Order: sequence, then C-alpha cells, then structure tokens
Amino acid sequence: MNAPAALAAKYDLRVPRYTSYPTAPHFSAALDGRLYRTWLSELDPQQPLSLYFHIPFCDSMCWFCGCYTKIVQQYQPILDYLETLHREIGLIAQALPGRFTARHLHWGGGSPTMLKAEDWLRLVEALRAAFDIAADAELAVEVDPRDTTEEYVTALAAAGVNRVSIGVQDFDATVQAAVNRLQPFATVERVANWLRQHGIWRLNLDLMYGLPHQTVARVTAMAEHAVTLAPSRVALFGYAHVPWMKSHQKLIDESALPGVDERLAQYLAAADVLIGHGYRAIGLDHFALPGDPLAEAAAAGQLRRNFQGYTTDGADVLIGFGASAIGSLPQGYIQNAAPLKTYRTAIAEGMLPTARGIALDAEDRLRRAIIDSLMCALSVDLDVVCRAHGVAADRFAAELERLQPLAADGLVTIAGARITVTDEGRPFVRLAAAVFDAYLETGAARHSRAV
Repeated sequence: MNAPAALAAKYDLRVPRYTSYPTAPHFSAALDGRLYRTWLSELDPQQPLSLYFHIPFCDSMCWFCGCYTKIVQQYQPILDYLETLHREIGLIAQALPGRFTARHLHWGGGSPTMLKAEDWLRLVEALRAAFDIAADAELAVEVDPRDTTEEYVTALAAAGVNRVSIGVQDFDATVQAAVNRLQPFATVERVANWLRQHGIWRLNLDLMYGLPHQTVARVTAMAEHAVTLAPSRVALFGYAHVPWMKSHQKLIDESALPGVDERLAQYLAAADVLIGHGYRAIGLDHFALPGDPLAEAAAAGQLRRNFQGYTTDGADVLIGFGASAIGSLPQGYIQNAAPLKTYRTAIAEGMLPTARGIALDAEDRLRRAIIDSLMCALSVDLDVVCRAHGVAADRFAAELERLQPLAADGLVTIAGARITVTDEGRPFVRLAAAVFDAYLETGAARHSRAV
C-alpha cells in the first residue's frame, strides 16, 4: 500500500460531500412551490418531522465560509426576515394534512446568535403553535461565540434547547487572522461554561483543517485545546476552497493553503488526538464520546446523514425554513430561494418560496441507499440493498471494477458484494461513494477536494 502522502496526491480529486443524493448541483428549477405543496399534502401526519431553520446573517464575513449569509450592521433586516420566516411557518403548517410532531429541530446560518433573546423565544413560540414538539426532541442551535451573550444562552435554555454547536475552526491567532475570524480560546471557554451553567450539556465543537497557515503542529494543538472543553461531539471539517462559488474566499491567500498531503496529515493528527482522548470516529469527519447518542447510533448501524452532517435523526421528512434552506421528503428534495428579496416576495404573495429541487426515481433511491451506507456505516452489502430495491444483485459489476484501484491501495476491501472502507480509507470514503454517483459525470458542477 502507498504511504499516506502518496495516496493523498494520487486521489487528489474533486467529489461531492454527499449530504444528499442526488446532490444539490443537480437540482432543477422545474420543481416549484406548487409541486412542493402537493408533496407536503401527501405526507402522513403520523410521520415525525425534522425541522431546519436558516438564519442568513452575520456581522462580519469569515473568509472560509461556504454558507449563504449576508453581513448586516443593523437589526432591522433581521427583524424583517423573522417576520417572513413566521409567515413561512404558517404556510407550511397550512399545506400539511394535519398537525405533525417534530422530533429534531436545528437552527443554522449564518449565525442564529444574531437574534435577540426575545425574538428567539417568539420564534420558538410560533413553532410550538404550528407543530407538536416531542418531549424528547433534540433542539440544536449553532452559535458564534464572539456574539453569544449570557442573556442569549438563558433564552436558549428557556426554549428547551438541549444541544449547541460552537463554531471554532481553529484557536491559533495566525490562522484566525488569515480567515478573518479572531476568536480567543477564552471566548469559546466562556460560552461553553455559560451553556453548562444553564443546563445545556450536549456541546459540539466545529473544527477545521486545511485552512491557511495551519500545520500539523497547529492542528494538533487545536485538537488538544478542544478536548479541554469536554465536548460530547467534534466535527472535523476539511476546508473547502471554492472561490468560484464563494467570491469572498478570494480574500484568502492561496499560497498559505496547505497542500493535499499536508491536509491529510493534519486530519490524521487531529483524529489521533481525539481518539486518544476517548472519542470514537464517526463516518467521515465526526467524533463522539462513547455515551453520546451519535456514537450509539453508529454502533447500532442507525447513523444518518443530512445537510447538517451526521445525525441520529431518523425522520424521513426534513422541512427547511428560510432563504436557501433545503428540505428532504420521501418524494424528493426542495430548496428555497436564496436571494432574500425573492424569498420574501414569494411568501408575501402566499406562495412557498421553492426555487429548485429534484424528484427521486427508483434508481436514485437505490444509489442513495448505497451511498448513505458507505458514508454512514463505511460498508455496504450490494446484494442486500439490491434485494431490498427489487433489482438484480449483479447490476453493479462495473462499479465494483472501478473500486479496484481503491482496493489495491488498501482503502476498501471487497468480499463478494460487500464493500468495506478500511481505517486507512476513512478519509477517502467520498471517493468510494462517488463510484455509485450516476450524476457525477453529467453536470458541470465543481466540487471540493476529496480529502
């Protein structure tokens, strides 16, 4: 088998992150709000829901950001957006054929911490009026520790929030300056302490590797600092440099970005620290303590993956609220309009603000099952999946052949129809998944690095 550096260079390819299949670049504008309304009307009220809310505002731009967000210095645009979001909640509730129960709720951005405490509570009250929230529901919020106040943390606790993801990226001042996100360790520590003081014990930390000026030594120190905060989960994301999609990333000095072999070395170094402190590796880029539900779901073969990453959420229906939010239903995927004006205008006219999406066919569902299994369980039995979908077990002979180079390099093993990603292959799992992606060669989408 080749050394890690040689493998990183050999497989320096661009592939999707597979938070969905088909992936977002293949969504079509032909799918509109009228069809989405029909899909909603066909749902069974006994189906539990997962709800996602996008808050697309920040007070400064982090140059690494790949999300849809707007920079604002005044609060009025946020108030206006919240009023529109309230109306969207009402439109969705009216389109559903009954009252549904939500078991997972997630707020992301941008930065949900841009909301004032009273507006946060008002939003949650509107949700409780439109949906039943299960007593054991997970309410998760992403926070920017730079603008998180204790008053805001108090409001989160009062609303029943029980998991918080803290955006860190890196603790090193040089790296922070290079991505326009100055955030001392003490700031993060203070927010973590507030959360625990107010009864929110499930803490996630979002870390990154592959940022400008990061080195193996700096990433190792980053991971060591992170574990002192005792998060129950850590996400270790590889920075996706896509300046053709996000123009603000052009502000990053490309000469300071680590090469592909260095990126892999950084990932492995941070993973070693986390595993050495008792965290279990989950899927591609998550780590969790043994008692965390994510680790338990992985051990039980029940791990799932959605647009927020790895999750314990087993709901087949994810409804996305807010500009650019993506939803997943049994019939397919939908995405809201991203320009705020377009999103706001549609809702003001009483229409669902759907901008694009894709309806799933039998082939999509078959290949999604395979890709999901590889991404979540790091293995798949093609015979089992094919039987479940009523197709011939030998239909993926060509894909098995295309996996042979990965097998020769020790990144996967193939035993009959069972494919297993090895420990060495974990950072390369997206490459194995891409073999089963029927859309990958049919579009002009450009993707981020595989490692």
